[in-house]
Amino acid sequence: QVQVVESGGGLVQAGDSLRISCAASGRTLRYYTMGWFRQAPGKEREFVASITWNGGSTRYADSVKGRFTISRDNAKNTVYLQMISLKPEDTAVYYCAVPKTWYGGTYYKIEDYDYWGQGTQVTVSS
Repeated sequence: QVQVVESGGGLVQAGDSLRISCAASGRTLRYYTMGWFRQAPGKEREFVASITWNGGSTRYADSVKGRFTISRDNAKNTVYLQMISLKPEDTAVYYCAVPKTWYGGTYYKIEDYDYWGQGTQVTVSS
């Protein structure tokens, strides 16, 4: 059983930067694509970014392209999301997710992921 735990969220001001992390236990992440999603109040969960098992490919939602960077440290079994130039519309609970299959591509659909963390709150004030 995979357990995924996000951390690093908080309250920041518009224009600030923040890095959130995702650590996993129960399975090494080095063979899996990893994804970040977010869900704002009253809205559906949406894709933010994903990275392949070796970090060779990444994919971003248009709304965060150029501001967010996904990266991974397989030795630490951890994935990161570096966020700069944050906007109030980035306010959401951010979730880390792991798919069931190995060596996948840069998945961006919720149904491609099987294991989810509890999320970390990011709030951006104007």
